[in-house]
Amino acid sequence: MKDIHIKDFKIDSKINIKDLNTKVDLDASEKKIEKELEKIRVKLGDLQNTMYAHGKYAVLACFQGMDTAGKDSLIREVFKDFNVRGIDCHSFKSPTDLELKHDYLWRHYLRLPARGKFGIFNRTHYENVLVTRVHPNYILSENIPTVNDISDVDDTFWDTRFNEINNFERTISNSGTIIFKFFLNLSKDEQRDRLIRRLDKKSKNWKFSSDDLKERALWDSYQSCYEDAINRTSTTNAPWYNIPADNKPAARLIVATILYNTLKEYHDIQEPELDAETESHIETYKKQLLSE
Repeated sequence: MKDIHIKDFKIDSKINIKDLNTKVDLDASEKKIEKELEKIRVKLGDLQNTMYAHGKYAVLACFQGMDTAGKDSLIREVFKDFNVRGIDCHSFKSPTDLELKHDYLWRHYLRLPARGKFGIFNRTHYENVLVTRVHPNYILSENIPTVNDISDVDDTFWDTRFNEINNFERTISNSGTIIFKFFLNLSKDEQRDRLIRRLDKKSKNWKFSSDDLKERALWDSYQSCYEDAINRTSTTNAPWYNIPADNKPAARLIVATILYNTLKEYHDIQEPELDAETESHIETYKKQLLSE
């Protein structure tokens, strides 16, 4: 199987989204890829336990992609061996009435992981510069004082919003949150095939909505917005990774490998040592328990 190198997926210069891979050949069978994923996710789970005890870093893993890109199943498979106490996952849907009474980042701040924990955003704060940019009329429901009409949602508006997102990520990074942003890059042909399978398979029918086809018709608009968002916000402290998503097992292994290989380089993440008082009495405590 081919080695997975972070540099092949990390976006650290301006991109044209049409040049990004949606497929990758790891030169391995699906079974072998799944076996490798099992090994990596156990290591990730062990590392998370150490991070939980260490308590000085949080991890925020953000997943964005078109419908059917495989976000749900990827999250399920990559984080399967985590202790539930050390991980929080949240999926951001349309804002509630309460959320619309706050600034658009408020609900994302509320879901940030505490130090020692992994937080997963399944759809993220980037919905606010993707869906709302394709459908700018959605911005009107935010009741922003300076936006009274669609014409107010102009280039200056989006420039401000991108600056706010970069500042948001810089702030939480400076406070100890390690940020990963994964773009699950799905081809239009593969999305069509997955939507058809969703219609064909009774157990998956519930996932289908006629709105899926309406959004698919806006494919080019979404691709343009993704390209702009990635180019404006892939930073040193909060980089984007292009994850070829046409092959689900490969995408899962790539994400797990990026997470593990990045985090293992944080050599200061160590389990805390026992205080001298407790350590000096370990044998006494053991004798006390054994004598019960």
